[in-house]
Amino acid sequence: MPVDTLISTEAVECGRIDSHHHLWRYAPKQFPWMTEELAVLRRDFLVPDLVSVARESQISGTIVVQARHSIDETRGLLELAAGSQLVRGVVGWAPLANADVLPTLELLASHPRMKGVRHILHDEMDEAYMLGKDFNRGVSYLKDLNLVYDLLIFERHLPSAIEFVDRHPQQVFVLDHIGKPQIGNKSMEPWKSDIRKLAQRDNVYCKVSGMVTEADWKKWCADDLRPYFEIVLEAFGPGRLMFASDWPVVTLAAPYRSWVSFVESATARLSSDEKMRIWHGTATHVYRLNQESG
Repeated sequence: MPVDTLISTEAVECGRIDSHHHLWRYAPKQFPWMTEELAVLRRDFLVPDLVSVARESQISGTIVVQARHSIDETRGLLELAAGSQLVRGVVGWAPLANADVLPTLELLASHPRMKGVRHILHDEMDEAYMLGKDFNRGVSYLKDLNLVYDLLIFERHLPSAIEFVDRHPQQVFVLDHIGKPQIGNKSMEPWKSDIRKLAQRDNVYCKVSGMVTEADWKKWCADDLRPYFEIVLEAFGPGRLMFASDWPVVTLAAPYRSWVSFVESATARLSSDEKMRIWHGTATHVYRLNQESG
């Protein structure tokens, strides 16, 4: 019996979707970004580990997201998802800037659990990497393949991200981690102004995630995070927000359950329908989780 069949019936009925987490077998050479400061992440995080945290937070489905620029990793995540009742979609990586990327994308998109593509833009030395001709050519293929593009950036990249999105008005984009504002410094600008501009593009959605790791890892409290949540709620509305954990990275600053509790508290005043959209509906729609074909 697959380990993730242990998810409770209550979780299935609740239908919460975690739209962003990672899984990996740790190997130092494959994860050079895991510095000494991130030592807690230097171990395997596999489906049984995910099941244990998902079950206690009533998560019934998830999207696993790439952590390396590796086709092999993407293929491995697709194999894992194919045998899992919990992992319902993959946002993988492909060499979008390569001139011959289309056959690779077509092959990946043929997998029923392949839902999107991501590149770790904020680690590129070239601050304008996302505006490059070759990269944009690769992104232009995604729409016809029904693949979402996940945007992983720091707040300083938001102006470039707006220009990037405007080049692809029919492409569905998802902003990871609310654009990584400087929560630790309690800084709101220019993030607030830029996030509102980006949200004016109705083909852009936003993951409510990554906030505790942009705050003070040891001293953060809900009051530090709530103003940022309120801004993205106002800008995108519940219909374009989706819950995400960024597990296991979130554990640098908080247990999985603590992050879920914050989102429960932050959304408590919303209507049942609005909460449903954030916890389930938006991710299900954007990543086509009810569709069995890629």
